Amino acid sequence: MMENIENLTKQDLLKETIKHIDIKKYDSTELIDAMRQMSFTSRDTARAADILTMMCKEKDCTNILTLAGSTSAAGCMQVYVDMVRNKMIDAVVATGASIIDMDLFEALGFKHYVGTKENVVPDTKLRELYIDRIYDTFIDEEELQACDNATYELANMLEARPYSSREFLYELGKWLHNGRGVKKDSLIQTCYECGVPIFCPAFSDSSAGFGIGKHQWERAQKGEKYLSIDSVCDFVELTRIKMACPESGLFMVGGGTPKNFAQDTVVCAEILGFEVPMHKYAIQITVADVRDGACSSSTLLEAGSWGKVSEELQQMVYAEGTTVIPAIVSYAYHNGSWKDREYKNWQKIFEK
Repeated sequence: MMENIENLTKQDLLKETIKHIDIKKYDSTELIDAMRQMSFTSRDTARAADILTMMCKEKDCTNILTLAGSTSAAGCMQVYVDMVRNKMIDAVVATGASIIDMDLFEALGFKHYVGTKENVVPDTKLRELYIDRIYDTFIDEEELQACDNATYELANMLEARPYSSREFLYELGKWLHNGRGVKKDSLIQTCYECGVPIFCPAFSDSSAGFGIGKHQWERAQKGEKYLSIDSVCDFVELTRIKMACPESGLFMVGGGTPKNFAQDTVVCAEILGFEVPMHKYAIQITVADVRDGACSSSTLLEAGSWGKVSEELQQMVYAEGTTVIPAIVSYAYHNGSWKDREYKNWQKIFEK
């Protein structure tokens, strides 16, 4: 391939699509049970699977999935859909990229492609072809711009006022549900259908920022009112869920803003005058190094010093997400404890 770099076309590079793993087809029970008798990350992974199973078994526990990083683009997108559809997750907190640039992108009928790592195809060549790279995954930039347009189109349809990202994504889920989507089991549409709210505290850091930004620019040029996103409203809304259901569990993929946003609901409730317990369960899957003192790498034990996470039922798993998430979730799924849970439909508390 390196010998013919100059002659490469977009069609040459965007051939093989990423296949999202279906945890319903693969029962990891025997693997996890074997890992429980091992050491290092294997034992940590098995304990994380046990804690997720406990979270699903506890009917009155509200389970929050937080997503940062690119596991959705890399093959775990269906895992998160299955967690929501099968009542394992009651709320989602994610980066705008995970929800818009990856999930909405595929909901509109586009695909992520098996690509190459650095120095195989120069990134200058990828830019020339309008191909975006996520490590060894490729995306067609021209197709990605459809996400910009979708959020722009929806913003133009809605009332010109401040919205929480949860409100906007609820409307986007409805928009997909009513026939605008091509793929029918996107996370956005599934959450809409199951009453599971999605929060994107840094919503503008995605294609939504471009689409809603264009909407605001054009409306402002005409002297008209425009839609905006209120991230503080997101914080209060997610905290309302914590106050309504004090028992809570966190399944955190990566770190970033979603991790801290979900954990901080305990502190926010206290500031608002309500005493709620720390998050009872917590799992974080990360490769971040604790030595830089960043939020993404801070341990769950450290979160306990802030009054956010209980110490007893927590587990850090130091692994790249795509290598352990399918096994952990498959174990909890095939255990079947989620079957006795009901959809909590936290969307309903925001309709009043």
